[in-house]
Amino acid sequence: MFIDKVNIFVKAGKGGNGAVSFRREKYVSHGGPDGGDGGKGGSIVFVTDEGKNTLLDFKYRRKFVAENGADGAAKKFMGKYGKDLEIPVPPGTVIRDAETGLVIKDMGDCDRFVVAKGGRGGWGNTHFATATRQVPRFAKEGTPGEEKNLTLELKMLADVGFAGFPNVGKSTLLSVISSARPKVANYHFTTLSPNLGVISVYDKTFVAADIPGLIEGASEGAGLGHDFLRHIDRCRLILHIFDISGSERPDPLEDIKKINAELEKYSPELASRPQILVGNKIDLGYDEEKYEEIKAFAEEKGWQLFLIAGEIDEGVSELMKATAALLDKLPPIRIYEPEYIAPEPEKEDYSVDVTRNGNTFFVKGEWLLKLIGRTDFDSYESLQYFQKFLREKGVIQALEDAGIDEGDTVNIYDVEFDFLF
Repeated sequence: MFIDKVNIFVKAGKGGNGAVSFRREKYVSHGGPDGGDGGKGGSIVFVTDEGKNTLLDFKYRRKFVAENGADGAAKKFMGKYGKDLEIPVPPGTVIRDAETGLVIKDMGDCDRFVVAKGGRGGWGNTHFATATRQVPRFAKEGTPGEEKNLTLELKMLADVGFAGFPNVGKSTLLSVISSARPKVANYHFTTLSPNLGVISVYDKTFVAADIPGLIEGASEGAGLGHDFLRHIDRCRLILHIFDISGSERPDPLEDIKKINAELEKYSPELASRPQILVGNKIDLGYDEEKYEEIKAFAEEKGWQLFLIAGEIDEGVSELMKATAALLDKLPPIRIYEPEYIAPEPEKEDYSVDVTRNGNTFFVKGEWLLKLIGRTDFDSYESLQYFQKFLREKGVIQALEDAGIDEGDTVNIYDVEFDFLF
């Protein structure tokens, strides 16, 4: 099964929490804080795998989560780093932001890319020891890893793309000029997925992509539609193959114009790429008058025209030499530049909601739950840090604005204390 576009969710690992710990060793006269830092969370990393040519691996697995970092430990031991999660993809995979469609990275020009970074590990209590706070009973939590919704889109890395109606001999030509063995049969839509072939002409080598045939109305969903045209998006040159014998379709020139119209609807930029017109099946005979019309059309466009019989390998060598020569003059394969700019990380919301019931003031805010969780209210130093943090984040000011008086009660998620100026 060929799959070339999928949506997935990735989440890097959370950083480990710092440890609260103190030295308690025999024969050591002075203890002190020795809590280690948390380990960094694992990142999500895309790596190219030359052996893959489809996104089939993502058919049943769409969620990827990296390992969290381990918490710090006593004796200043840092927590273990979370293992990076490597996701193999075929060369030429374009990673986009699922919401905006903007390109994050084109894996056509790199082997490895970190798409979501793991969270940082939190500090252990050793970092909070000062001359006046010698017994810190609190540590810092690790930060969460990045998470993203992505679209993976496979655009094959090929120098030359074959375009044309179904059953004009594209797959036959690919099998003749390379070691690729696409399915070849005398019926429409034999080719259901793109095929790649490597072609050698003297000392030159290039890659050709044979895509399923287009038909008129593909842009409206007829036939196999435009789905596979993304695989010749990068191509530097298009070999436009048509059946000059008219064995199935009576007007080859009209066929050429219709295919170019479909290319134009899909991408004007793609339609403007250099083309070589390739009239196939000359072994079945052809109308000289029609050939002259096509020749005049090609001269008008500035395109070369070749007549071949792919089935018996007639004229193919001359076509490949001309193809290699023209590729030498064209720019390299297109690589998509990054368009997506990651938004600035959201600053933590330190807003609070203060309500009054008599002489008791209730304070709520999600961030306060974390602060309470890492505060030891039996420790003078930890309590000092708690009060300092409330003042820095505006909680004390919010209470004063709400009309609190000295001696009133402050309730923060059932933790109560008297308010003193």
